[in-house]
Amino acid sequence: VQLQASGGGLVRPGGSLRLSCAASGSFLSVHDMGWYRQAPGKERELVGTITRGGTINYADYVKGRFTISRDNARNTVYLQMNSLKPEDTALYHCKIMIRSYSLSPQQVYWGQGTQVTVSS
Repeated sequence: VQLQASGGGLVRPGGSLRLSCAASGSFLSVHDMGWYRQAPGKERELVGTITRGGTINYADYVKGRFTISRDNARNTVYLQMNSLKPEDTALYHCKIMIRSYSLSPQQVYWGQGTQVTVSS
């Protein structure tokens, strides 16, 4: 199983970016998907999660600005980030729960991280 994240970059305050993370390889099913971020000198923190059925949870500091979504046919999770602030600068990681085969437990997979820098 491999996760490929993309979409990061440098953007001015108030700007937007859209991150994506796709799971590929041999597996049975994809379950909860989410985004986390880690700024320099800080611990990794939750940005948002989305279940297979579409239930969404956001960290308070991104509510109203970020939107998480998924495409189950493409095994891909997205993060639309609007009204970006300098404090959103961080390395953003996707996390996907995958069941490899029938009766196996779900396993956690992390993407390699994509850098988001918000600066004027």
